[in-house]
Amino acid sequence: MKALLYKYSIFLLLALAITSCTEQYAFKNTDFESALVVEGTVTNELKNQVIRVSQVYQLDETGPKFEKGANVFISDDQGNEFQFEEKDTVYTSITEFKAEPGRKYQLKIRTKEGKNYTSDEQILTTETKIDNVTATVENVNGERGVQINVNSYDPANSSKYYRYEYTETYKIIAPMWDFRETNVVNVPAIPPDPINGLPGTPAREDIVVTPRTYESKTCFSTKKSDKILLNSTNSLSEDRVHYPVRFISDQNYIISHRYTIFVKQFVQNLAAYSYYKTLRDLSTSENILSPKQPGFFYGNIKSVENPEEKVIGFFEVSAVSSERIYFNYADLFPNEPLPPYYESNCEIQEYKNCDGDPPCKGAILRSLIRSYSAVHFSNSGQVYFMVKAPCGDCTTFSSNIVPPFWVE
Repeated sequence: MKALLYKYSIFLLLALAITSCTEQYAFKNTDFESALVVEGTVTNELKNQVIRVSQVYQLDETGPKFEKGANVFISDDQGNEFQFEEKDTVYTSITEFKAEPGRKYQLKIRTKEGKNYTSDEQILTTETKIDNVTATVENVNGERGVQINVNSYDPANSSKYYRYEYTETYKIIAPMWDFRETNVVNVPAIPPDPINGLPGTPAREDIVVTPRTYESKTCFSTKKSDKILLNSTNSLSEDRVHYPVRFISDQNYIISHRYTIFVKQFVQNLAAYSYYKTLRDLSTSENILSPKQPGFFYGNIKSVENPEEKVIGFFEVSAVSSERIYFNYADLFPNEPLPPYYESNCEIQEYKNCDGDPPCKGAILRSLIRSYSAVHFSNSGQVYFMVKAPCGDCTTFSSNIVPPFWVE
């Protein structure tokens, strides 16, 4: 979601700079207009809460500019203040706290330049817990795969607006792994020894095969949702949620072995839901140069000194519920072949370690080993059978560290 907020920032400034046009427009950075970007969701979880404060960045820059040196704090209507401190590229509350029902919370920011910003007061939304998260085999838009749904129910019919985030983690097993690895070692030249009648030898490169010293067969990758996932039950007769939070094709390698998803459900108020819905709709616009320009839409954060200043972002106080599920590929697709692996070409290639004309491929083989483009699968004398590195070593694109929450 953070990435989408920054993406929208660029979109918004483009929209402001470019009116309806039919001719090609050469965008110039001289038209760049700075704006503060704020993203903050305080929840009813007892934890160190996080607020993100940055500046929009230009098209030729690599990423958002973290707003350093700001004084960031949250106050409530009972006189309590929760101070935040810089931590990496976010502001984190110094002490753990959670939002309490009925209290009014307000975010306040003072930049190092002395500019002050404040949000509207926010009240914790209704707490509606996730009943369960399910994974079933379904066909969606003509594609077979795993549909992951979130189910919840508010008998009071007062929640109505929901936002979702998820983090998925999956096990990866390198299909062409071998317990040995190859390395190229430089053997220095040995000068001639006339006294003992030894001719000496020139410098050379040897290939040595040794047991691996680290885990490279089994890895784990973790990714967070990068879309704004929203749901509303406002038009329904009851506040019952059955929301498709994630669909994974049965040909996606991430479910080949064991998979887990951790889903968070945020209950929003109408203002927060409307803001994120507009943000989502604009972020997925197919043509940002369409004749219908949306102009600027404000969140709930304003400049104290200049109410007309453009500020991007929203501060919300949201009740959150979470749930994690695991499943194995064999549980849902028994006796079916695994999906294609991360690397589609895991064919074994044969190399003869000698120099000269083919079939010698010594120079190519040593280059592949040095660059770790290929890894050892087996060998017989001076003939080496190699595969692409991801096929035999999952750490080339993933991590061999087992997550602390992982269970088999």
